[in-house]
Amino acid sequence: MRTLAALAALGAVAWIAPSPAAADDPAPTVDRTVLPIQVPPRPTYTELDARKAKMPAPFPVGAPAGAPNVVIVLLDDVGFAASSPFGGPVPTPTLERLAAGGLRYNHFHTTALCSPTRAALKSGRNHHTCNMAFITEMATGFPGATGQIPDSVAPVAEMMRLNGWSTAAFGKWHETAVWETSVSGPFDRWPTRQGFDHFYGFIGGETNQWAPFLYDGVTQVELPADPKYHFLTDMTDRTVSWLRFQKAITPEKPFFVYYAPGATHAPHHVPEEWIAKWKGKFDAGWDVLREESLKRQLALGVVPPGTKLAPKPEAIKDWAALSADEKRLFARQMEVYAAFLDMTDHEVGRIVDAIDSVGQLDNTLFFYVVGDNGASAEGGMNGMFNEYTYFNGVQEKVEDMLRHYDAWGDPHTYPHMAAGWAVALDTPFTWTKQVASSFGGTRNGLVVHWPKGIRAKGELRTQFSHVIDVAPTILEAAGLPEPKVVNGTPQIPMEGVSMKYSFDDAKAPERHTTQYFEIAGNRAIYHDGWLANTIHRAPWEQVVRRPLADDVWELYDVRNDFSLTNDLSAKHPEKLKELQALFLKEAEARHVLPIDDRLLERAIASIVQRPDLMHGRTSVTLGDGMTGLLENTFINIKNRSFSVVAEVEVPASGANGTVIAQGGRFGGWSLYVKDGVPAWDYVFLGLQRTSVAATKPLAPGKATLRLEFAYDGAPREMGKGGTATLYVGDEKVAEGKVPHTQAAIFSADETADVGIDLGTPVVEAIGSEAKSRFTGKIPKVTVSVK
Repeated sequence: MRTLAALAALGAVAWIAPSPAAADDPAPTVDRTVLPIQVPPRPTYTELDARKAKMPAPFPVGAPAGAPNVVIVLLDDVGFAASSPFGGPVPTPTLERLAAGGLRYNHFHTTALCSPTRAALKSGRNHHTCNMAFITEMATGFPGATGQIPDSVAPVAEMMRLNGWSTAAFGKWHETAVWETSVSGPFDRWPTRQGFDHFYGFIGGETNQWAPFLYDGVTQVELPADPKYHFLTDMTDRTVSWLRFQKAITPEKPFFVYYAPGATHAPHHVPEEWIAKWKGKFDAGWDVLREESLKRQLALGVVPPGTKLAPKPEAIKDWAALSADEKRLFARQMEVYAAFLDMTDHEVGRIVDAIDSVGQLDNTLFFYVVGDNGASAEGGMNGMFNEYTYFNGVQEKVEDMLRHYDAWGDPHTYPHMAAGWAVALDTPFTWTKQVASSFGGTRNGLVVHWPKGIRAKGELRTQFSHVIDVAPTILEAAGLPEPKVVNGTPQIPMEGVSMKYSFDDAKAPERHTTQYFEIAGNRAIYHDGWLANTIHRAPWEQVVRRPLADDVWELYDVRNDFSLTNDLSAKHPEKLKELQALFLKEAEARHVLPIDDRLLERAIASIVQRPDLMHGRTSVTLGDGMTGLLENTFINIKNRSFSVVAEVEVPASGANGTVIAQGGRFGGWSLYVKDGVPAWDYVFLGLQRTSVAATKPLAPGKATLRLEFAYDGAPREMGKGGTATLYVGDEKVAEGKVPHTQAAIFSADETADVGIDLGTPVVEAIGSEAKSRFTGKIPKVTVSVK
């Protein structure tokens, strides 16, 4: 034993001691333009004895000396006028703290939509260059819109990782092609193959904060049985833990963290203690909020003196014209939204404190991007108890939503707010999220904090900038060249411009002088202080206003018209023509053309030639343990007749639990056994439930359960009802009528699961997660469509 200890000690000394022979060798030149950094050729030896041979010089791959840590915080659906440093009604002390020690940018822009902004942010290229013309769920076969990020636009996280940074992403992703989100992959466009050593969060565009469907890397996460669980707190816990652990093990190694909560994207889920403090704060309505926000913006200097309040869209009613019930409901919606933003900034503060606690805040380049687009008007004129009513073409009534007034924001709601609030939160502008042609859709607050690298404190920067400018800023600040080749693929040059030139010079001439915008036909071009734009469709409109070629364009002098209130198209028609031509030139070069303004059609993969895992199939057969199938990776049973046939084995003690389920509390279906009795439930948008149940329990042993659903609608008729018939073996045991079915979508992140119901329960009496696990065995389940 004594000899082993001695050898171990000798080995340890030999491992850490530098080789005297190698110490005199010059350090090899590091070429960071080709990543991974190329290791020098390995020498060959003729010497037999290692004691007499000369070791080659070490070739560690590390970040440049003194290089900063990098943190990007990207909030979701937060308008320019939501947070307090930009004149908003919600105090955001963390954002204020960082702004006081750094810089606010009031001419910073996003793309007006989730996936496009995220792809552009991480790559430094425009969203069409990244094939992300729209959200991943509505990708098409056209170049620029496929939803598959190409290898030629490597994300800055991968560049940092290959240059010696530890990298981690937490929260929302929404950049993986929907047909690549199953257990079969490919995983090339998952976070851990897009530059991040570690990922903890959700893959899609939104999540239930109370019951999210999460991944740790590419492994599904089982949620804790904690009635107070909330994802926002969970992801912050994970972020803080990772930061501290990383610095404990490798204190000399810089980190890169991407923190992207689902907040404040719908559903607006917030603990009651956060909501209570906002009671009564918005009773005056959205018109007063717009006026008050502009006053605060003027006082803070985040808008120029003389800035006018742009008119509301015509569809948004004056608050004074609303009924008492409407005012009561809408005020509650805004209270919950404000609480969500309030809580989110608090959680970001925990990250700032964690970085400070390990002595790294001074040398951390911190980008706090207050929204990936403008505030969301997708709640329509009334808001929603269940956001999926919007995607299924169902209009909710105020009187129905008022029944959920006290519960608004809790686990039994999936809410969104009325569009009037979105317009108010985008003050002083007219428009909102999705409207890429208006600064209301694209202008977001940005705070940059880096005490070691920015001398200026508490100052404002007014140079035009865009989300594609973040990645080149990071590279310049880190002392890294933009790579020409990454992982063997030649790179498309970054299209953004580093903002570092503005860090210590408020009056520096802006360097990002031309920028196009386009989302689903809403389009604009910025050039040298001018903006030409056209409103093609509002977020609440189901059809476009006119054909693309007939769109009406406007012209604004942004240098003298911050809020876009003075249309100069009639006064300067030649300038407008010049900018329209420039837009087409940029659109052709950046894969914007052809412009696709379709909505419902883009949701159907076969129409737009989007790959579909179930294309051409009429059935899928699953079994025990097959869980977590997102909607785009499971067979589509909507708007048609279908059957579910399950072979089960019932234990002597009887069976209980989920056999197969899809969706959850806010829309879905489940074949299950309750106290031995088989049944099938259909939940229509959380508004209506149909149960079809047998009257006697299953006998122990093998059994075959069969559910036949006969759809009432003709081909292409959507959302009709049908008749559900349940069989045990060949015996018909129950039948029932389903009045309505969901036409377009069950859920963005609820899944299809065999033997368990993940997320929220379809059947409350069965429950979800571990509580819903089937007590018998399920060798096979086949879902077939007719």
